Amino acid sequence: MARKKLRAEWVVGYRDGSHRVLRDGVVIVEDDRVAYVGPDVEGEVADETVDYGPGSVITPGLISTHAHIQESPIDKSMSEDATYRQFYYTNLIEVLMTKGATMDREGELACARLSSAEYLRTGCTTVVQTGTDSLDVVEAIRPSGIRAYLGDGFRSGRWFTPDGNRVDYDWDERAGLAGLERALDTAERIRSLGDPLYAPILAPSQVDTCTEGLLRDTAAAAEDRDLPLTLHVAQGLWEFNEMVARHGRTPIEWLADIGLLSPRMLLGHAVYLTGNSWVNYHGDDLGLIAASGATVTHNAWTFAREGVVTESFARYLDAGVRMTLGTDTATQSMIESLRWSAVLGKVADRRADVNTAAQVFDAATLAAADYLGRPDLGRIQPGAQADLVVWRGNSMFTAPMRDPLRVIVYYAQAEDVQDVYVAGRRVVEDSRVLGVDVEAAAAEVQRAADRAWARWPEHDRLGRRIEEALPVTYPRW
Repeated sequence: MARKKLRAEWVVGYRDGSHRVLRDGVVIVEDDRVAYVGPDVEGEVADETVDYGPGSVITPGLISTHAHIQESPIDKSMSEDATYRQFYYTNLIEVLMTKGATMDREGELACARLSSAEYLRTGCTTVVQTGTDSLDVVEAIRPSGIRAYLGDGFRSGRWFTPDGNRVDYDWDERAGLAGLERALDTAERIRSLGDPLYAPILAPSQVDTCTEGLLRDTAAAAEDRDLPLTLHVAQGLWEFNEMVARHGRTPIEWLADIGLLSPRMLLGHAVYLTGNSWVNYHGDDLGLIAASGATVTHNAWTFAREGVVTESFARYLDAGVRMTLGTDTATQSMIESLRWSAVLGKVADRRADVNTAAQVFDAATLAAADYLGRPDLGRIQPGAQADLVVWRGNSMFTAPMRDPLRVIVYYAQAEDVQDVYVAGRRVVEDSRVLGVDVEAAAAEVQRAADRAWARWPEHDRLGRRIEEALPVTYPRW
C-alpha cells in the first residue's frame, strides 16, 4: 500500500462531529483513503512527503449538488443584463429551450470536459450532474478524475411560449414514462461500470413538467433500487402560480401530498416558497421540507444575476432544512458558490452574523455528503476518501492568514487552488488540471458555441438571429 504524507500550515480536519482547524498539521493518505490527520509524526510513516510550506491550507474537497455540465459553459453571455418581466424575470422559458435545441452531442461532451476542469480548479471533487447521455458524459470526464453522480433527465411535458407573453405546456405522458425507463437502464449501466468514482441518481426534470403518475413511479423506482432522487422545484414564480392553479397547492405542498418529499429527495433551488415576498402566499413549505428529511441544493448566483435572492439561507437552516450548494449554470466555480451564498444571505437578512463561512462551507461538504449517504466524503478523518484540496494561503488574495475558512470563503480565487486529490490521486498539480488539456477543451467549446449560435434562427420562435434575440453589450465595430 502506498502512503503519502501531506504537510501544511493549516489543516481543516474533522473531529467530534465538526470541522476543526489544526495549525501545522499533516494528512497521511494510504491508497484512496485518509489514514491519519493530526499533528506531524516522526519516523518512516509514509513513502513520500509533500511539504506545502508556509500559508498552505488543506481542506476536504467541495461537493456541488446541482450541475448541468453538458451545457453550462455555453450559458456565458447568453442572457445576463436582460429582463423577462412577463416570465417574472427568469430566462428559462425564452432562452433555455432554444439553447438546448441548438446544441449538438459533440458540443455537449466538449462542455462536460471543460466543466470537469473548472470544477476541479475551484476545489470541487464531487459533482451531481443531471442531463442526457450520462454514460458518454462519464467517458468525457473520466480523464479529469472528478467524482460524479449522474442522471439522465426525463419529463412528461415541456415548456414553450406561443407568443412571448405566457408559458404553455406540450404533454406526452408516454414519452415521460419511456424516459424513466431509459434513466433506470442508464443507472444500472453506471453501476455496472464498477468504478467507485461514478454513481447514478434519478433526475425527473421539473415539478411542473412531470405528471403525478410519472413522479410516483419515479419515487417507487428510487426506493426499489436504492437511488437518490433530484427534481427542480420552486425555481420560478410562473411555476409556483402554475402549480397553485392546477392543484390549489404550492409546489412543495403538492409534492408532500403525493409522497415525493423524503430523505432521498434533493430539491433543486426551492426558492419560491411560502413566506417568500415574491409569492405573497402563506403556508409552511419550509416545515414540510424539514419534516420530510428532504434536502435543498442552493444555487445563489443563478438567481442573483436575475435580481432574485433566496429569503433566506439562514431561515432554511433555522427551520431544520439540510442545505447544500451547487452552481447550476456558469460560473461553475464552487468558490463563487460559497461566496455568493454567504454574502447574498447577509444581504437578504440585513445582518453580517448569519450565513457564515462555517455554514456555507458545511453546506458544501458535510451536508452534501450526508445527503448522498457518504460519511466518507466532505471531511478529513481516518477512513474517509482522500478527496483533498490544497490552497495557497500566502498569495496576494489570501495573505495574511488568520482564519483559513473565512479567507477561502470571502477572498480566495481559483488560482489559489494549488493541488487537488480525488481518492488519493493528484488530479490538479500546481493549478494545472492533469487530465484535461484546458486550452484545447476551451477551444472545442468555442467551436461548439459557434455552431449553436449559428443554429439559433432555426429554433427561435420568431426566427431571430442570436444577436437579435440576445443583443451584445456594445455594438459591433
